[in-house]
Amino acid sequence: MKKIAAVFLAAVMITALCGCTKQGSSGNKDEGTSKYAQAVDVLDAVAKAYAEEEAFAMYGGDQENAVMDAPGKFDLSKTEEMDNTLGLPQDQADQIDDAASMVHMMNANTFTGAAYHLRDSADLNGFSEAVKSNILGKQWVCGSPETLVIIQAGGNYVVTAYGNGEMIDTFKNHALSVIDGSQVIVETPIG
Repeated sequence: MKKIAAVFLAAVMITALCGCTKQGSSGNKDEGTSKYAQAVDVLDAVAKAYAEEEAFAMYGGDQENAVMDAPGKFDLSKTEEMDNTLGLPQDQADQIDDAASMVHMMNANTFTGAAYHLRDSADLNGFSEAVKSNILGKQWVCGSPETLVIIQAGGNYVVTAYGNGEMIDTFKNHALSVIDGSQVIVETPIG
């Protein structure tokens, strides 16, 4: 009887250990899925985490289909606008299948945030490095942003933001608190 109990306990422990090893490095049980149906849902979750005193006037989406005071879906065919506004290099547009933005109403250099859903074939590190190089290489008009942050989120989402250092810290902290399995992969000063 003791041998049967020992074998049973060993089987239970092996099953439990196998279940633990399936978790990814971010702690998500399944990093390939997400509770977000689209990129705009990711930014909506972050924007809703802001306290009233942290909120700022914003618009979301591309200029033709702008949404006031909320994040909005970005038209993927507007690659030049994505480059100019969000900092996504035009040659990286084929790496995503969805995008959204939230931009400070008065000055994009004060705060610009974006969420992208990477295609399954996309290289996260290559994509992040291309965005970083593009933003750091820009010539800024109307003041230079201070900080760039790129956050990896579950379900192939990548969140980017650049602007005023305090606003980026606030955004980053909220993103990390509301997006399951998120982690900062780039945080660097600009300029």
